[in-house]
Amino acid sequence: MYSSPQPSRAPAASPDEFRAALSQLAAGVALVTAHDPEDGDDVGMTATSFLSVSLDPPLVLVSVREDSRMDDVLARAGTWAVSLLGEEHRTLASRFAMKGRLSDRLLFADTPHRRGEHSGSPLVEGALATVECRTEQRVTAGDHVLVVGRVLHAAVPGPAGRPLLYFRGDYRRLG
Repeated sequence: MYSSPQPSRAPAASPDEFRAALSQLAAGVALVTAHDPEDGDDVGMTATSFLSVSLDPPLVLVSVREDSRMDDVLARAGTWAVSLLGEEHRTLASRFAMKGRLSDRLLFADTPHRRGEHSGSPLVEGALATVECRTEQRVTAGDHVLVVGRVLHAAVPGPAGRPLLYFRGDYRRLG
């Protein structure tokens, strides 16, 4: 018989301790995008917290800061997309990750992309792979929202490339 553990009364790790520990885990880098149905703008954010959840049905998950514009747009839009970035997209990843950055409209004007047929969201040209999704579930977890999406379409649009990685607080290349 399984019984759930009792909540720990031990103090939690500090944000700095937690960040330092998890910086030791290499992660792929993706650009999550959506088209805002309210104002017609496209929005994007760099993410390292993107993962597959299920093959049948095909589900993915992205973690989004709860008080962000991306969270607001994903809640309204219903569909969104992910472009898995290659090592040549380092500057793009940095630009969409910056706090206090230029408007997304200006960033997309300077980013080669096409509109996804299934989501209407921007897909980065030259991405290693693209995934278009419809939101299935939203779960609040701390200061983030876990957005689970059903994959409407997935593609590997070009020749195999090398992924952009995030490790120890910086973008990295394989090998």
